[in-house]
Amino acid sequence: MVRIKCIDDFQDREARIKVIGVGGGGGNAINRMIEAGVRGVEFIAINTDSQALKRSKSCLKIQIGENLTKGLGVGGDPLKGKQAAYESIEYIKETVQDADLVFITAGMGGGTGSGAAPVIAQTAREMTSALVIGVVTKPFNFEGLIRAEQAEASIREMRSFVDSLLIIPNDRLLNIVDRNTSANEAYKIADDVLRQAIQGISDVITKAGVINVDFADVKKIMTKSGEALIGIGHARGEDRHIESAKQAIHSPLLENAVIDGARGILVNFTSSKDLKLTELNDAMEYIRKASSPEALIKYGQAYDDAMGDTLKITVIATGFPTHRGRIRSEFARSRLANKEARPQSSDALLLEEQMDFLSAEKQEDFETPAYLRKKKTILK
Repeated sequence: MVRIKCIDDFQDREARIKVIGVGGGGGNAINRMIEAGVRGVEFIAINTDSQALKRSKSCLKIQIGENLTKGLGVGGDPLKGKQAAYESIEYIKETVQDADLVFITAGMGGGTGSGAAPVIAQTAREMTSALVIGVVTKPFNFEGLIRAEQAEASIREMRSFVDSLLIIPNDRLLNIVDRNTSANEAYKIADDVLRQAIQGISDVITKAGVINVDFADVKKIMTKSGEALIGIGHARGEDRHIESAKQAIHSPLLENAVIDGARGILVNFTSSKDLKLTELNDAMEYIRKASSPEALIKYGQAYDDAMGDTLKITVIATGFPTHRGRIRSEFARSRLANKEARPQSSDALLLEEQMDFLSAEKQEDFETPAYLRKKKTILK
């Protein structure tokens, strides 16, 4: 006869999430997460600049390349940043061990972030079975060609070692901030966008609710998923569920990609306990209609009484085709339509041939969607 016993000593281990901020931009991002009261994650600041580490709010700080740099940074040289990481590789190995999820965040284009972040990603990939997610920014155009090229080289390298890479071009912020915004404030906003991206994913895992999106769901959708995009929307009032869903799938963080290109989508609702079933149903229906019928969609609901009557919807979309290929194909289709619509002069044809050689990012500048041109406030 089988006896059934009542027990409550089930194995209960939360996913171990580590957020590693590399260099100045990455360090600023984790400072903002700490200030925002993000819970359930472990923060680690990694830098070659000892003064920057002293200003870090993280409890765990690692100075890399101590012999190489003497704590004075790498002067914007990614090669030195990489050498510094290798000099301190044992510390990095110790940092990533036992993690279930590793976020590596950095502002690309400088020395430490561009040089060390790919080394840290490679170490996490080789040393652990963790899900490794990169969250990086690309420099503003006004920062110059050298920083832009350094950023591109590091991003290409990062792609080889992460499961998913979320890239945020800082120039996108110019479309959503006031023209009178100071350069210093623009950098702060860029840092905060990194914070929003990481918190948007970590909150999905760490904030329990009636309908959970657990770590296994996140891992299934984001493992080896390539390019990832995230949108966050929040609203109050009678139509808050639809407005939040609209904001999330038309977020500045989604660049000008369309969500129907995603192969996997995670949706998380965060609200007080007054969220109605009809609100959840209607918002999910709105998101499903905007998505591919073949996309794997997971959703969850978490409670946070501090939200009051505000509803926040986080959408994480993954598995896009390569960004360069998507933009190039869209540009080619647009050009073909224009050719068929009207005759062109030899000068116009020459201009089109020259534009074939533009990078995807340059082509992207011609295709800034209207909602970015009109939007004047960034989601907080």
